[in-house]
Amino acid sequence: MERFYWSDLSEDRRKQVLSRPAAMADDKLLKSVRDIMGAVNSSGDKAVLEYTAKFDGVASESLLVAPEELKAAWDALPDADKTAIETAKSNIEQFHLAQKPQDISVKTMKGVYCRREARAIGTAGLYVPGGTAPLVSTLLMLAIPAKVAGVRNRIVTTPPGKTGKINQAILAAAYRCDVTAVYACGGAQAIAALAYGTETIPRCDKIFGPGNAWVATAKSLAAQEPGGPGIDLPAGPSEAMVLAGRKSNPVFVASDLLSQAEHDVLAQVICVSTSSDKAMEIEDAVQEQLQTLPRKEIAEQALDYARMIIAESRADVVDIVNRYAPEHLIIQMKDPDMLVPNIRNAGSIFLGPWTPEAVGDYASGTNHTLPTYGAARSYSGVTLESFIKYISVQRLTKKGLKNLGPTVERLATMEDLEAHRRAVSLRLEAINE
Repeated sequence: MERFYWSDLSEDRRKQVLSRPAAMADDKLLKSVRDIMGAVNSSGDKAVLEYTAKFDGVASESLLVAPEELKAAWDALPDADKTAIETAKSNIEQFHLAQKPQDISVKTMKGVYCRREARAIGTAGLYVPGGTAPLVSTLLMLAIPAKVAGVRNRIVTTPPGKTGKINQAILAAAYRCDVTAVYACGGAQAIAALAYGTETIPRCDKIFGPGNAWVATAKSLAAQEPGGPGIDLPAGPSEAMVLAGRKSNPVFVASDLLSQAEHDVLAQVICVSTSSDKAMEIEDAVQEQLQTLPRKEIAEQALDYARMIIAESRADVVDIVNRYAPEHLIIQMKDPDMLVPNIRNAGSIFLGPWTPEAVGDYASGTNHTLPTYGAARSYSGVTLESFIKYISVQRLTKKGLKNLGPTVERLATMEDLEAHRRAVSLRLEAINE
């Protein structure tokens, strides 16, 4: 981990230190994703199957996973795995059930009534990465709130492995979460299928889920199309920032840094410490734990983007956090709750030595689909409301229109929109008559 002393850095250098790995959509990737999406839009299942064969090495005649395969996967799952899924499912359900919005109704003035009503989206496309790690937890984090919100069609796409089969634990979780259908495809072609629809995959109103640069680019392009689907948030390679004080346990800090570094070679981990001595202990602990990681090679490459920043004060620590806007923020400092009110930009926060980031990834109940690459400045992570839209309703009585009408007439006149003004004035004349 490269070390930096915050107080010694110029403003330009501070920006460089907090920059992300430059590996998102370059021109070549952008063109490739556009080509894939165009092919899927025009050729449907045929194009998706061809790209699945090309990129995943799997030749298949069908994208749909038979429902009986989902049940068989659940039945075959070891009891300990079933218990883990059930516990995570219960916690995630509880946290998201508590987020159910209430309809609101307001009388803004005499005779003018306004209300807001919630509606679940009709069809949600849930993208679950397969890649180097089958993310069972992502399926739970997307399928559970979608069902709690009342989404009727909950469509999962996930890439098959080299055997041609989807990971059995993902299928088991899909069965337990009662998804509508599972399709064996991943990458940009899966996002395109969810965006446009194919002969077998329905067009989705909104697409959810993290992924690599191909997936993130495809989601972004799909959302830009006229009438295209919504997306949950920008979600690229994973990242974590750990705040460490003088009394932090270096073994705990190192484990949190490595738990993100093992995700992806482009994952970024940053430690901010108020003690140079503690920083050295953490760096040593990272190297020691790294040696025995099964995914050592991935984590080692990710550590090329890692940073160790020495800050002189808690005010500087907060400034660094808000500048970087981390996906995950782990606070292992004295009185961590005291820092929270000043933190404006973070996807999810983990407080104290007994709250590893991994609990949020899997089973505490909060959602782990979070904004990356600085998007936490303007985006929240996935919530129940991510699957909900709102409809506003208004009703005026005659008295209400008499009270409000002159204001509307005046504003319409200011904007030179005569038809708007007449829509009110004609009614007021009718009332007066």
